[in-house]
Amino acid sequence: MSRLAAGALTGVLALAALAACAEEPGTGEGGDGAGTVAFLMPDLASTRYEQYDAPLFEQRMGELCADCEVIYQNADSDAALQQQQANSAIAQGAEVIVIDPVDSTAAATIVQTAQSQGVKVVAYDRPIPDKPADFYISFDNEAIGEAIGQSLVDHLDAEGAEGGLLQVNGSPTDAAAGLIKQGIHNAIDDSGYALLAEYDTPDWSPEDAQQWVGGQIAQFDGQIAGVVAANDGTGGGAIAAFKAADAEVPPITGNDAELAAIQRIIAGDQYNTISKPISIVAEAAADAAYALMQGEEPEATHDLFDTPSQLFEPTVVTQENLAEVVFGPEGVLAVEDVCTPEYADACAALGIA
Repeated sequence: MSRLAAGALTGVLALAALAACAEEPGTGEGGDGAGTVAFLMPDLASTRYEQYDAPLFEQRMGELCADCEVIYQNADSDAALQQQQANSAIAQGAEVIVIDPVDSTAAATIVQTAQSQGVKVVAYDRPIPDKPADFYISFDNEAIGEAIGQSLVDHLDAEGAEGGLLQVNGSPTDAAAGLIKQGIHNAIDDSGYALLAEYDTPDWSPEDAQQWVGGQIAQFDGQIAGVVAANDGTGGGAIAAFKAADAEVPPITGNDAELAAIQRIIAGDQYNTISKPISIVAEAAADAAYALMQGEEPEATHDLFDTPSQLFEPTVVTQENLAEVVFGPEGVLAVEDVCTPEYADACAALGIA
């Protein structure tokens, strides 16, 4: 009986110790603490979220906290669905929500609801101006717009181009698109190239961008020197519009360094894009989420929309530096994925093998 009592007491003490460990957050890399974090992405129009952001975020969270659970959801451009996904994450016990909002204004409700229940919010990629999140992580979006615009202007100047520009902006409900738009204007407004027309693309839709650019080609036939498109999807739509009109494709910008865009640059259809190594922001978001789970404040480099922020600098990619940037140490694409048989000759011409 004494041995049984001793064994029972040992078991109780062991269970108590396990319970105490479960309640304590992990410490440092590979911490043992358990917790739940939600990673809510905005759309499927940009392939990056499924291919890169989510897997990289989950990988880094696994390194920081082996027992932490990541709830991943994509709202497919539906702000109401994203609200439901956030509510569901809170109900499932998420301690932190990392959100790239479909609608930056509507997302203020998500922030308010989460924070009222003690759930921390990290705005990711796109800011939430109307209700400060606990932290914001992104590349500097205004700098992105200025970089792609200035790169295009410099190229047109070097080529002695004549004519005006089309500006294809991102979604009007995306605050990051507004920052990119401002950056583009910073670069082109005093460039000497007239702005023929500009368009805010609903939901960043490549199809809508293509349709709008097609109308401008008909209206400004022979007058379009270049197109400043805010991302690779809208840039691809603009290129498709010129090809559909059987018109010469002028230099066209992009942003995100998606696989299809890199191939278009290699082929000469797209002039530039922006390399934003997603591993940088995805891992930084995981680091911030983990710090907040521990009751710590992530380290900020900026303050944007009254939100402590960490903003990273973008890199412009053209044919001249593509091999170094895209296939370098920070790149996420492999040569064999980019230089498929269709693009083999163009790759070889650029010295990519």
